[in-house]
Amino acid sequence: MTETTQTNSQYSLAQILGLWAAVTVPTGIMAWAVFPALAPDFDTDPLGFASTRMAALTVGLIWQFVLTMLVVRHQEGDLSWATLKRRLWLNAPRHPKTGESGRQLWRWMVLIVVLHFIAAVLILPLIEGVFVDLVPSLAAPEGYELGSMLEDEEIKEQLVGAWGIMGLFLFMGVFNTVLGEEFFFRGLLLPKMEGVFGKWDWLANGVLGTLYHVSMPWSWIGTTGGTWIFFYALPARYFRSTWVSILAHSSIIVFWSFLFLGLMLGLA
Repeated sequence: MTETTQTNSQYSLAQILGLWAAVTVPTGIMAWAVFPALAPDFDTDPLGFASTRMAALTVGLIWQFVLTMLVVRHQEGDLSWATLKRRLWLNAPRHPKTGESGRQLWRWMVLIVVLHFIAAVLILPLIEGVFVDLVPSLAAPEGYELGSMLEDEEIKEQLVGAWGIMGLFLFMGVFNTVLGEEFFFRGLLLPKMEGVFGKWDWLANGVLGTLYHVSMPWSWIGTTGGTWIFFYALPARYFRSTWVSILAHSSIIVFWSFLFLGLMLGLA
């Protein structure tokens, strides 16, 4: 299928919003109905509380992957690597003008990953904090923010040797930054949004991705909004490659993985 054919088969607004709702509604149900019903009390079992939340959100991420595969199979007729690579933009970064790939383009990926990490860890959380201060009702409930939990010395002590949580986090991370969110938003949706949103398809994609995070609305203006719009959607659209956003998105999981490893070994 040529680039022209793909452009001519763009999604309608109803299709875009329908697919967005198909992943956002289940995520909301898992985050605000299933998880609270199954989770133990945070004060008595903080690790069980956190594990239950991660497991509930992972179910939603797995559903994104399944839905992506179902849609691709329905629209393309098969799930071969060649089909997935083309349809989900799983190709090397392309020059926006020539459409050609080259080693020099990967250097941009390194810069994007570094800038993303600096923004996500040092800058955007400050903006998020200001937003939460202005709208206190959107503050994260106790135990919902991993970073806040890890400030508790008792919880950090309980994490020593808790390898099950580490495994669950890594499993969740694979679907979070690759098979789930990136395959769906940057792979399935973004290549099909230009017909409705034109040159601003990346912005619409980033906004929809931000609002999809109903599980953590306190991050909409700040960490999630900033990263999803400017470090995932925009570079993926510019270079027409989902690998760009996958690498940026995964850098945070790598950071948290090393932090978790230190906690498991009692080094942090």
